[in-house]
Amino acid sequence: MRALVISGGGSKGAFGGGVAQYLLQELKYEYDLFLGTSTGSLLISHLALQKIDKIKGVYTSVNQDSIFSNCPFLIQQKHGMDTIAINHWNVFKNFYNGSKTFGESHSLLQLIRDTLTVKEFESLQKGPKEIIVTVSNLSLNQVEYKSISDFNYDDFCEWIWISCNYTPFMTLMRKNGCEYADGGIGNMVPLEEAIKRGATEIDAIILQTEVTHLNRLPSKNPFALLTNMFSFMLDRIERQNIRIGKFVANHNDAIINFYYTPTVLTTNSLIFNKEKMTKWWESGYDFAKHKNLELNPIEPDLE
Repeated sequence: MRALVISGGGSKGAFGGGVAQYLLQELKYEYDLFLGTSTGSLLISHLALQKIDKIKGVYTSVNQDSIFSNCPFLIQQKHGMDTIAINHWNVFKNFYNGSKTFGESHSLLQLIRDTLTVKEFESLQKGPKEIIVTVSNLSLNQVEYKSISDFNYDDFCEWIWISCNYTPFMTLMRKNGCEYADGGIGNMVPLEEAIKRGATEIDAIILQTEVTHLNRLPSKNPFALLTNMFSFMLDRIERQNIRIGKFVANHNDAIINFYYTPTVLTTNSLIFNKEKMTKWWESGYDFAKHKNLELNPIEPDLE
């Protein structure tokens, strides 16, 4: 049983889409299980449908307005790098309206519904492939995995959205009496879950470098500090998930093929820049191509 697992990573999901495109279109891999966290959850339904051009169009055209219905920060360019500053008016407006978060991401939910149609959802639900998204249940203090086979269209779209809601900057969703947030808070790379569900070979797309290459700039404001702290924690969670996944794989005779990003793509994955994301998609495709050529070099024809 072969599985495709895509980690969380916000805008870096464009790189993951490029890798997945090569695996599906060029190597013709057939997957029984698609499992994603956060941005990975956005990708997997379309990848399972082989609607790669469609999801590529989404990832290479989105901007902040496509994601945030109320964006809590402003993007500034300093020394050639994108930095964020607090959008005081939007944050005040959110708190005044009774929200528990700095910003809201209802635009992303609408984007999910506009992109994944009811007909496509029904096709996946009736098909043999298992599609699973990762969410964090803050009320019960546990990670949950939501399968497309267990929900109707509206509910599953909400679970995809919840998996991507990077609180406290995006919407905190209350569903079934519990508060839910981004799946990456609990499990950035659900390798163990894939193996528990029977996967014997996993292609794992990790939207992070294999070795730390980053020395963060000093925080300029409270939001920058918060994003740096969350990035640090999620990096630790991700590396722990990978260690656990490798351990479980060794004890279950499962194979994991890792596809890490070769370079640091961005220091803030909440910034959605369509020009950069277009380049990241292409670089993901090229990276997967070169990696597989190195592993399986084409032998010259001596005849």
